[in-house]
Amino acid sequence: MKLSESHLIQLSAVVDAGSVSKGAAALGLSQPAMSRALAQLEARVGKPLFIRDRRPLQATPLGMQLAAHGRRILAESRRATEAVQSLLRGTRGLVRVGGVPFFMDAMVSRIIANFQNHHPDVMFQQSYGNLSEVALGLQSDQLDLGIVPLGTSGEPEGLEFIPILAARNVACCRQGHPLQRAKRLTTADLGRYPWVAPLPGSPLLADLFAIRSSLGSSDLDIRYSGGSLLSVINYMAETDALAVLPFSVYFAERKQNRIAVLPVDIPQPQRNLGVLRLAGPRGNPAAASFADFVVESFNSMQQLILRHENAVVWRR
Repeated sequence: MKLSESHLIQLSAVVDAGSVSKGAAALGLSQPAMSRALAQLEARVGKPLFIRDRRPLQATPLGMQLAAHGRRILAESRRATEAVQSLLRGTRGLVRVGGVPFFMDAMVSRIIANFQNHHPDVMFQQSYGNLSEVALGLQSDQLDLGIVPLGTSGEPEGLEFIPILAARNVACCRQGHPLQRAKRLTTADLGRYPWVAPLPGSPLLADLFAIRSSLGSSDLDIRYSGGSLLSVINYMAETDALAVLPFSVYFAERKQNRIAVLPVDIPQPQRNLGVLRLAGPRGNPAAASFADFVVESFNSMQQLILRHENAVVWRR
């Protein structure tokens, strides 16, 4: 025997409401339609579902059991409806986001956490990659969003770029570094200490070479390379090594009080950090909602970052 799930839902509504008319109103049905549905269900099971001539309506033991099943079906149906609506609103789903390692660790992971504080049903898969790798991930449907720096060459074909922050690099050292005590710090002083090199393929690697050129040096003493942001900071905290970092990364880590900015004006890249995604219609509402959240987050932070940057007395 197969029972209609809609009939069970209608039965539960009548039992809970205590009358056919109220049960019908709760489901947006007419009273005659509800009466027909109950009659069909009763005929199907071959036993009465309500005690005759009892007002308000009182279900038989069988009617109560079937109504309980109807409530569960209705609850699951409503949960399914809410899940679909949440997916369409962008408050539920999966977002696959990739980007440059230092920035993902320092800034984006925090933004993801803040987003999930508002939308806990959105799951994230975070990965690392530079522009070419992220672009390939977007084009092959392995990523929904990228957080990458982009120069004057423009975004790859078929992708769109939303700038969120102008690139600004700084030379960093550990707290208490000898260069912090220098009264007349110059760029030449940077060549007297070892350096940390970023991951291969990172735009920061080209920036490090630009610093080397500005020093008039054919080489820099690179003692450590290829580490994560945490490992680079840990290494710097125990040595006199220097590193080139985005100012925004230093800004995000400043409260740890482990690294400091050297107030030397180093060569600056001509690029912006931003959100990279496929051009055209948004296929993933949760990813679109997160992209908007990233832009809003940086709009809120930009003035604070700028004020902090302007507080440094830069020396050429």
